[in-house]
Amino acid sequence: MKKLILAALLSAASLTSPTVAAAEKSAATSAIPVIHYRTTTIDGVKIFYREAGPADAPVVLLLHGFPTSSHMFRNLIPRLADRYRVIAPDYPGFGQSGAPDHDTFAYSFARFADIVDELTTRLGASRYAMYVMDYGAPVGYRLALKHPERVSALVVQNGNAYTEGLQAFWDPVKAYWADPTSPEKRAALNGLVTLETTIFQYTDGVKDVSRISPDNWVVDQALLDRPGNRDIQLDLFLDYGTNIPLYPKFQAFFRARNPPTLIVWGKNDKIFPESGAHPYLRDLPGAEMHILDTGHFALEDKLDVMAPLIRDFLDRSIGGA
Repeated sequence: MKKLILAALLSAASLTSPTVAAAEKSAATSAIPVIHYRTTTIDGVKIFYREAGPADAPVVLLLHGFPTSSHMFRNLIPRLADRYRVIAPDYPGFGQSGAPDHDTFAYSFARFADIVDELTTRLGASRYAMYVMDYGAPVGYRLALKHPERVSALVVQNGNAYTEGLQAFWDPVKAYWADPTSPEKRAALNGLVTLETTIFQYTDGVKDVSRISPDNWVVDQALLDRPGNRDIQLDLFLDYGTNIPLYPKFQAFFRARNPPTLIVWGKNDKIFPESGAHPYLRDLPGAEMHILDTGHFALEDKLDVMAPLIRDFLDRSIGGA
């Protein structure tokens, strides 16, 4: 009996030893950041967003592309949120946000920028670095035109602001821009919302497809296949044409404000090819550029490369220490 009591006392003492205390402190300081999944109503639509990180930290605004949502940032957010306040919304018609019928809600990039603007205002994010990708580029750059003083830095990943980046993939979309009332031109784009194209966006140009989770296209396609969502996406393909006349204004913003900029671009992307990356250096000659051997959704197989680049860039440019 005495031996059992002695063993228990020794065991209890070991729990408060310097080694154990140090281990507990290390575990506490290296805890995975908590991500909150929240909604608010803006312009009559439920807007979903992911938020993580200290409330008083520098803000990083993550703006997703087509056909995904803030889901594309699920692995990046924890790698930033210990030091930054990270906000990643879903646009109307995408992800977990509401998707009102396109006959009653006008889907446009201008409206998306207004909604993101209202969201950041409600959340008290008066200054932010922006990660822009695909559709996120015109949404973010329109936001920058509204509030140029709020943009602290840019991370650009396969997001276009130059006509050099609109190559062969865009030819049928351009045909629809040229003849927007044509049912045939609209119907010609139906293939862009099919499972085959969604898988293509994730896997084309990727050397090791086993690094890409099939959950990506399962989730995205399930949302694309919701009743009425195809028309939402076709409306947005048409409205994307309204971004092109704004390219000179986007470029003027780059020159006038010269925000610290990191460009990380998948060179094998057929949607926004590498030809759209290099023109940024005309207007942002101090930008850091990394051309990666991957495709459209570069975060899916190059997170191990991109996360340290992004983290280091943010630490140097907006000071999250």
